[in-house]
Amino acid sequence: MFGFINVLKPRGRTSFQVVSYLRKITKIRQIGHMGTLDPFAEGVLPVCIGKATKLIEYLTDNKSYIAEIKFGAETDTFDLDGKIVRTYDKKVSQDEVLAGLNNFRGEISQIPPIYSAIKIGGKKLYDYAREGKDVEIKPRKVTIFAINLLSFDEGNQIAKISVRCSKGTYIRSIAYDLGKILECGGYLTALERDKSGFFDLIGAVKMEDLQTIEDVEKHLINPLDVMPHLKYSMEEKEYERVKNGMWIGFNKANVSYPQTPEDVIRVLEKYSNIVILTYSGKIYAIGKVDKDRIVIEKVLAEVL
Repeated sequence: MFGFINVLKPRGRTSFQVVSYLRKITKIRQIGHMGTLDPFAEGVLPVCIGKATKLIEYLTDNKSYIAEIKFGAETDTFDLDGKIVRTYDKKVSQDEVLAGLNNFRGEISQIPPIYSAIKIGGKKLYDYAREGKDVEIKPRKVTIFAINLLSFDEGNQIAKISVRCSKGTYIRSIAYDLGKILECGGYLTALERDKSGFFDLIGAVKMEDLQTIEDVEKHLINPLDVMPHLKYSMEEKEYERVKNGMWIGFNKANVSYPQTPEDVIRVLEKYSNIVILTYSGKIYAIGKVDKDRIVIEKVLAEVL
């Protein structure tokens, strides 16, 4: 089995539990997801099955979320699953929230929550937190492409926002930092990921619809349909060379391009020299264009 599944992760399950569930159904160990969702969060969780796990690094990794923030308190986890550590009497207006969101556009510096799976010194941050140990957490650069206020309930002090961001962005940290800026405290009370790379809610499959290996196969996505790279259709002589890890010439006549201008821009920005090598209509290898050659990076021989 080889491909992707766009799983709709429900609230109350960890991302690892989704992977474990699919391993049990398919009897395949080589399964991995493309970006953790917190247990209380829901939404798009793309999963790679079989040798498709080798393609994760070549997939677009920008994310899009709908988040709900409650003002008036802070929790130790920056979300509703944590313990309230401070409360505030201050109430904020919609105009103040809009002004506060202006601080989160473009490239920003963000400190991840102490309750996160990031490793420092070979140990996950949440392990330090559970042991009550202090650890220095260095800021990380992330990019917020868009952040907008969708609604604001002034009476209950709850804001609903949309965020489109780069990989590694913690929406919990945005909630916490926004509360600090507004001097009223804030924590995340709901989170839905509506897009991850080229996967969105429209094509997401509910867990209850994945009961058997046949169900998984039915919803399997061909990587060629979603990977935004140049595709190179190999001829037989080229295929024989690639089988042995040898470079091949770059023949433009054998190249196909992404379908939309937006996809082309993304390819040129991030994957300008990556090319997917196909043979008999299936992915066989990943290469890099080097002047007039394609140098082989990975061979996925088992796919054929």
